[in-house]
Amino acid sequence: MDAQAAKAHFLARPDAWLDYPFGVDVCVFKVKDKMFGTLGWEGDLARINLKCDPPQAAMLRDIFASVLPGYHMNKLHWNTVLLDASIPVGEIQRMIELSYALVVKKLKRASRLSLEVKFGKQALYGQALGLD
Repeated sequence: MDAQAAKAHFLARPDAWLDYPFGVDVCVFKVKDKMFGTLGWEGDLARINLKCDPPQAAMLRDIFASVLPGYHMNKLHWNTVLLDASIPVGEIQRMIELSYALVVKKLKRASRLSLEVKFGKQALYGQALGLD
């Protein structure tokens, strides 16, 4: 997956929007003012930061050399994924969807319920959290 495809997948999440609080070099993807991912570059290599459950974060780091502890993030709950074509596109999409679902799940009740009513739980969580 390249940076443009990743950006499109982030923005395809319900009510996702793009912000630049750290400057134009870092795309920050948010839902209801809460960050669920970032996209930046180190030289020519794009990298994304994604929220993840701690056990799964560690497992993904063990499986994929391109999954690292979150750069400038809480390393227990965030992973950095290098977009170097070594990870299948479907797996990166799943990681983005999981990050989004984890953030939506932790929103204040009123914000979370408004999204659930507007889009439905399937669109928000899919299979990411096993809420089907």
